Amino acid sequence: MGEKSIQKKKYIIETARKVFMEKGFKKVTMKDIVEACEISRGGLYLYFESTGQIFLEVLKMESQEADDVFSDSITEDATAADILILFLKEQKKELLRKKDTLTQAIYEFYFENELPKKDNVLKKQFDSAVKIIEKLIEAGVENGEFYCEDCRGTARNIMFVLEGLKISAQTIGITADAVDREILYILKGLGVEEE
Repeated sequence: MGEKSIQKKKYIIETARKVFMEKGFKKVTMKDIVEACEISRGGLYLYFESTGQIFLEVLKMESQEADDVFSDSITEDATAADILILFLKEQKKELLRKKDTLTQAIYEFYFENELPKKDNVLKKQFDSAVKIIEKLIEAGVENGEFYCEDCRGTARNIMFVLEGLKISAQTIGITADAVDREILYILKGLGVEEE
């Protein structure tokens, strides 16, 4: 694929992301994306066969951008506790964001599509986050910042709590105080007192 084609595909994905944020997944059609991108239907079909295929690319892009933002925020002298607190604060921002979020679209997509495990971007993100948090907790235990007997189980639990908060934010609503309570509970469970 040439540079011009790569840029065109990236433009389609970025534009489609805005459409998915606005409408969710279920209500978006290829026509919506054609109109938002101001390209021909044939031009869109050169790159993508369906809204599902486009959405998976949007998820991959979102994941990469989130990883980059998080990595760029970590200072060289950051401790394991600093990094965990930063991660949880980034999650809080995402949970409390009312607009410019793909959460509704993500759940609609996954409730509607049963993907093989190898193609499930959401599962890959979840599993990857569990591994990262587990390694972070292990490092914190080694240097005396954390107390934890089951680093993997604790990491998995943290991700399940965050996933539950995402659903709550979309369905029943959630306050900053409620998120803070859950974050504090996570940190206290590791023996950390947040500043």
